[in-house]
Amino acid sequence: MTCNCLGLALLALSIARAQVAVEPRPKPAEHTARPNLRADTNLVLVPITVVDRLNHPVTGLEQENFRIFDDGVERTITAFAMEDEPVALGLIFDHSGSVAGIRTRMFLKTSNPDDDYFLVGFASRPELTVPLTNGNAEVKYRVLNTKWGGSTALNDGVILGLNELKKSRLSRKALLVVSDGGENNSRYSHRELERIVEESDALIYTIGFPSDQANFPLLKSMAELSGGRFIPAQLPDMGDIAAKVALELRNRYVLGFAADGIPRDGKLHNLRVQLIPPHGMPPLKASWRHTYRAPEN
Repeated sequence: MTCNCLGLALLALSIARAQVAVEPRPKPAEHTARPNLRADTNLVLVPITVVDRLNHPVTGLEQENFRIFDDGVERTITAFAMEDEPVALGLIFDHSGSVAGIRTRMFLKTSNPDDDYFLVGFASRPELTVPLTNGNAEVKYRVLNTKWGGSTALNDGVILGLNELKKSRLSRKALLVVSDGGENNSRYSHRELERIVEESDALIYTIGFPSDQANFPLLKSMAELSGGRFIPAQLPDMGDIAAKVALELRNRYVLGFAADGIPRDGKLHNLRVQLIPPHGMPPLKASWRHTYRAPEN
């Protein structure tokens, strides 16, 4: 998939301007929570993104604007936070033969000096081109100097990225996958990829180019499973898409509920979030990870 257009990936950490804000009341300090997207001995923490009809992130909502259900049972929200924290971002880009004709240049920007970046390129096999690092200069150079051609090992590229994210000390983690969605050379199956995504702390945003829209379901499923989003794209849209991803990463809510009484059996639980907008607000849309796996003894 396109690499030079992958410069957008790091641009996804720049701050966009379009945003909807609800005037919040001051929140007591005890309502904060670290957004680790997993079940532990005390809490199940669930990051949530809220956007309006134009996909602009909505800030300023409060705890009473959310309800959360675990396997159909409503849970009491005991932790609530929204913070602008540094982000660990992995750019996973497709430079296989099927997308070799798609090229563009974009500036890489950073909005937080504490952000971490890394770069995974994949064609016939994935390669950690730039390991996890603070700053994006090396990532920018590699993105703009990539050679094209080969088969497409999309699943392997995403899994390599998820493994690299584990090395970051930051609690907010995301992958930005830019590809046409073709998959024909991975060692890992789609089901194996799903299992690894379920166990990951990372949001996955996938940007798909329409060389073959029949390949989009794979990009959509991995994004939705992680709580991220799939975004179909044309090259002129790249700057706007990157800005929207940046806003979503930096304007997420984190809801937590007590894990007391949840069997430590490693089973998958289904999550549902109900959004209760403030009076007078237009319709809003929430995105979240729809499953979590209980811890095991």
